[in-house]
Amino acid sequence: MILDNKLKITNQIELSKIEEKISKKKAKQLFDYGDINKVKIGTFEGLAYIHKYLFEDIYDFAGKIRTINISKGNFRFAPLMYLTHSLEYIDKMPQITFEQIIEKYVEMNIAHPFREGNGRATRIWLDLILKKNIKKVIDWNLVDKEEYLSAMERSMIKDIEIKYLLKQALTTEINDRSLFMKGIDISYYYEGYSEFSIEEI
Repeated sequence: MILDNKLKITNQIELSKIEEKISKKKAKQLFDYGDINKVKIGTFEGLAYIHKYLFEDIYDFAGKIRTINISKGNFRFAPLMYLTHSLEYIDKMPQITFEQIIEKYVEMNIAHPFREGNGRATRIWLDLILKKNIKKVIDWNLVDKEEYLSAMERSMIKDIEIKYLLKQALTTEINDRSLFMKGIDISYYYEGYSEFSIEEI
């Protein structure tokens, strides 16, 4: 099913390419324009701001809580009837230590509040929490795609694997522009978007 979009694109391959190009350009602007500093860190409001920023030129639902139940493979994300409650709970979760931050990240992934683009927006959100609270971010270049996806899938039951994987990739280069841009490319690659390099857009 092709998502309704502002560009009236009806071909999935074309939509994927345009979505990648436009939203990567917006991710670059988020950093370069300093708008990333407007994010309310560690809150759903902050995540919604990131999501809207990335996808508002493509989808009407950008930054808005989804209105349908969604699943991936055999896993159903938080049911719609509990979603608002889940987001309120996640907002109140502690985020002082690395372990607490990853636990919060895992819960937000289970919530999956948006119709599309959850992973890409939430990884930026995660790095901002890490940056503020432990003065580190993840060097996503060091995180293997298959290991990450596998660990995230299992994190819904046990989060020890994703904690270990991401802890190995922490860096103190928290304001490095190149690291941020490469991280966006890797984040999109995890989701199957690798047509464009962010620096070439």
